[in-house]
Amino acid sequence: MTVTAPPRNSARPRRGSLIEERPLRHPDTTSPEVMGRRGWWLVVLNFLLPGSAQVLAGNRRLGRFGLAATITMWVIALLTVLTGLLWRPLLLSLATNWLVLLIVQVVIAFYAVLWIVLTVDTLRLVKLVRAGTVARIGVPLLAILLAVASTSAAAWTFDRVNSVRETLSTVFGASGPSVPPSDGYYNVLLLGADSGEGRDSMRFDSISVVSVNAETGATTITGVPRDMGHFPFAPGPMKDLYPDVHEGRVDPNCGWSSGINQLQTEVEICRDGNALYPDAHDDGSSPGVEATKDAVEGILGITIPYYVFIDMKGFADLVDALGGVDINVVERLPKGGGPQYEGQPADDWAEGWIEAGQQHMDGDTAQWYARSRYTTSDFDRMRRQRELQQAILAQMTPQNVLDRFTEIADAGQVLVQTDIPADLLPFLADIAMKAKEQPVTTIELTPENGIEEADPDWALVRQMVQDALHPQTPTPAPEG
Repeated sequence: MTVTAPPRNSARPRRGSLIEERPLRHPDTTSPEVMGRRGWWLVVLNFLLPGSAQVLAGNRRLGRFGLAATITMWVIALLTVLTGLLWRPLLLSLATNWLVLLIVQVVIAFYAVLWIVLTVDTLRLVKLVRAGTVARIGVPLLAILLAVASTSAAAWTFDRVNSVRETLSTVFGASGPSVPPSDGYYNVLLLGADSGEGRDSMRFDSISVVSVNAETGATTITGVPRDMGHFPFAPGPMKDLYPDVHEGRVDPNCGWSSGINQLQTEVEICRDGNALYPDAHDDGSSPGVEATKDAVEGILGITIPYYVFIDMKGFADLVDALGGVDINVVERLPKGGGPQYEGQPADDWAEGWIEAGQQHMDGDTAQWYARSRYTTSDFDRMRRQRELQQAILAQMTPQNVLDRFTEIADAGQVLVQTDIPADLLPFLADIAMKAKEQPVTTIELTPENGIEEADPDWALVRQMVQDALHPQTPTPAPEG
């Protein structure tokens, strides 16, 4: 039986069948309608799955590289979401690592450039000269719009990551070693310096301690009056100078009172602060801050390893970055640095007024709300400062922070100085998210709460703090 071999070219498909089976790679270039429809498809595919246009109609090697990069980005995004849901501390640890953030920026920039290259190559594959008039105009316009959308999203993400990295580097650049929580709490000394416009000096006029439960995130803020005097110190250099209580000094050249906000003047100007606290600057602190830590530890009976210093001018910038805060003003308050002489009416020197009632305050108004004291007492001012702290926390919603991220990060760089170690940030961020779900407890060391300004009962103060931080659990009554 004789077998006849098929013709040599019988297995090669005709050009018509190629066009029918693979129109994206082998289109009918003589048909403007086919070329136009092909152009729309390629541009959309390039946007939805960068690299797919090249795999289907162009350089397969470039297309495979683009697809691999795209799939890798999807996998990274999916793993990020899963890590946030299942291992939030790990995600926070990565998100606060300077090197990881830098790598993320490089990856984002590389992928954005790759996307642009793939878009340009896709337009080359479209062969606009063979498409119809509508496609010849619409296809490149759509490609440009989609490219702008994708690169804008990449630029937005790059900018946010860069803001985090710069803020971490600026604010948490120097610090001491991490320490474990004390009695289940991280205690942070919060200092406000009233050095905004209209003031000619730097003083710790707002002194409070933020205590955050290391497990639950429950937060307690204890306010210490700035003029509280004759207080005891915790063991340390100042305790050696004042074994019993702090004393003031009257000296024509350099003097200070016994008030706690005078420690900055005493230690930084009138004494050799570097000799008292030689490691302060290397640990991201200062002698004045360390002396204030020792004082507040002695007053409250708790360990305070870290501080956060907030400048009132930067405070105003932060409030503006958050879009303002809502406060119910109980009493009409003046703006301004105070009277030039005793008895001068407020209307003669006030730069403006904060009217009573519900107010949406910008940064300048909020700053004066915290600073104003010439028509009210320091205890009223402490209350207002605590109100502002809670109002700012209320504004720190995820959506608001995301919408105003760059402004908040920029304000934070000039607002905050701290010695909190960067490696502690993931844990603090995690418990801060827990704290958002709970009310904030406040303790004010004022006469209304039984703490006399002239002669405080230090044992009572420490008991108040312990009762707030470690409330007794009611013992259930026995059955029957």
